[in-house]
Amino acid sequence: MGTFARVGLKDFTRSAKILILTNIIYAFVLPVIDIFVASYIMRNSNDPTKVIFYQLAIYTGIPITFFINGFLLNRVSVKKLFSIGMLLSGVSMVFMMSLKEINYFGLVSAGLIMGMSFGFYWANRDYLVLATTRDRTRNFYYGLETFFYTIIASVVPIVIGWYLVNGNGNSNEGVNHGYRVVTGVVFVITILASIVFHFGTYAKPKSEKFLYFKFHKLWKKMLQLALLKGLAQGFIVTAPAMLMMKFFRSEGALGTAISIGAIISAIIMLLLGKYTKPKHRLVIFSVGIICFFLASLFNGLLFNPLGVIIFMFLLLIARPILDIAYFPIQLKVIDLLSEIENRNEFSYILNHEFGLYAGRLIGAGTFIGIAYFINSDIALRYALLIIGALQLLSVHIAKQLLKQQKTLKNE
Repeated sequence: MGTFARVGLKDFTRSAKILILTNIIYAFVLPVIDIFVASYIMRNSNDPTKVIFYQLAIYTGIPITFFINGFLLNRVSVKKLFSIGMLLSGVSMVFMMSLKEINYFGLVSAGLIMGMSFGFYWANRDYLVLATTRDRTRNFYYGLETFFYTIIASVVPIVIGWYLVNGNGNSNEGVNHGYRVVTGVVFVITILASIVFHFGTYAKPKSEKFLYFKFHKLWKKMLQLALLKGLAQGFIVTAPAMLMMKFFRSEGALGTAISIGAIISAIIMLLLGKYTKPKHRLVIFSVGIICFFLASLFNGLLFNPLGVIIFMFLLLIARPILDIAYFPIQLKVIDLLSEIENRNEFSYILNHEFGLYAGRLIGAGTFIGIAYFINSDIALRYALLIIGALQLLSVHIAKQLLKQQKTLKNE
């Protein structure tokens, strides 16, 4: 199978293994954040627009925190910042559950706190992966991590979903009590993940300038890819919960649907991570984009329970496939350009986040615009299809980027 096919755990440092373990523990929190916070809002407001406003507040908090993180890295340990990111996700959920009414002020406040959580978590996670892995091990790193993420994502939703529905009676207050119990468990898990992470040793980035406005032409191509990725992220995280709660009105059905698709994608991810080479990333990325488009197409054409099930299945395959290709592509570009331009790696991570944010703003704005001027059902049906069609452009841009990257590396 070649050198890349034989990559294994032995190729990772102790700190890289601890980082993987930390992220696996924290992975028990992510399905709750991605799925059940949105379903909680839907259950207590029955308004998809409020879910999107919450998501938009999250996406606004992320780049702001990335920027703040850049300053703090010169003064505060990367361990502390990464831990704060995990802990804030629990704080945000506690705040959300304490709201007596799902109003826009509360949603925006909870969303900004969750955005700060994601900002500290992802800004430092990207740097830590960049610092503890090499290009030849990154397919396996993301494949292994995504495998565990997906396995956990196949168990957590069904357990929580049926607990919420069957463990607290049929009343809305009973289900809300279940949400509060889940929030308490989430907070404990974030503390555990933070403790485990502190057993690793991680050097902080160089204390250098990290804010730039002019970049190499290759990075501009990377930002185009980030913009399109952000378009989908604008509401794709919460779309499954909105659709499932609309057509099934049950956290149990939501959890089951996600779990079934996650089991299948977990096996695919492990095999892709272990046996693919860097040269296969474009093919993997293209398959993910096509699955995403087909998911949005079936949802748009059918817009019924069957359409939602097909959408969920294809989306649960598309998201991890895209990640296993996208992140190594991004990190390879950062590796190359940070050496050529002699810049701090975090400057690229920060700038990339602003590219994502621009896309998220447009994506979420598309949904809110259609929901406001027409109605939320049309937005759920056709905004996804519009974004799915635009995502197809990513394949052409990724092909150009990899070609330019190869040319630049050989110069």
